[in-house]
Amino acid sequence: MIMKHITPVDYRDPQAPEKFTQSILDTGFGVLTHHPIPHQLIDELYQEWNSFFSSNEKLSYTFDPTKQAGYFPFRSENAKDSQVKDLKEFYHFYTWWDNPDSIMHVTPRYQESITSLASTLLHWIEQNTPTDVRSLFSCPLSSMIQDSPETLFRAIHYPPLTGSEEQGAVRAAAHEDINLITLLPAATNPGLQVLDLSGYWHDVPCDPGTIVVNSGDMLKEASGGYYPSTTHRVINPEGEKKGESRLSMPLFLHPRSEVRLSKRYTASQYLNQRLEELGLK
Repeated sequence: MIMKHITPVDYRDPQAPEKFTQSILDTGFGVLTHHPIPHQLIDELYQEWNSFFSSNEKLSYTFDPTKQAGYFPFRSENAKDSQVKDLKEFYHFYTWWDNPDSIMHVTPRYQESITSLASTLLHWIEQNTPTDVRSLFSCPLSSMIQDSPETLFRAIHYPPLTGSEEQGAVRAAAHEDINLITLLPAATNPGLQVLDLSGYWHDVPCDPGTIVVNSGDMLKEASGGYYPSTTHRVINPEGEKKGESRLSMPLFLHPRSEVRLSKRYTASQYLNQRLEELGLK
């Protein structure tokens, strides 16, 4: 089976819930246009984090390995089953964490807006899930994330390539996300690719003004495998693009710790297992 093309869905379309859910089912990804998040807010978000990663302030907020919050220096993380660290630095932002003032102007407003959108999208998915699959959910999908302290906003900076990188190192090695769904405004440069079921990689649209959504391992687990958790990666740029940074701002929607995903796992059990596999815990 060859994965169907990822066709953008207009958020305003009366059939958007069905089209979006079908895209998630077919490809593990959905691309939204004309969504309710103001473009100016997203632009300001990138400006705020570009300033943060460009300053030495980040070094004062090195992550807490127990809480998994704060700044993760360059090459802190590897994909599951990969022995080579990714070419990125990132920050785990939680509203309950002691974050620097410099990232508290735009980021909290953006996180509130994008989390609200995520709740709507989870409702769309549930609405359009067959009854027998929906019966597997321990509670409505949108309820799983309500007031969840585990939902994670991650600001990622992929620095320019220098040519001295370790052989096999890439910006983000092939992986699947842990959570229910991930929402990602268009990054500052392309590079995101998704793997189809026949083993072919496809570029994911990265047009300004779009939001990319993908399903994760927890949604696959909660749906008994009905929804895929599609493998994706961020490839290294070529030519002049090697000298450019790339910023990416995903929001990972996690259920509350006590939510039961399946007979095998609570959300907390699943998350802890995966963090150990990523070398973060």
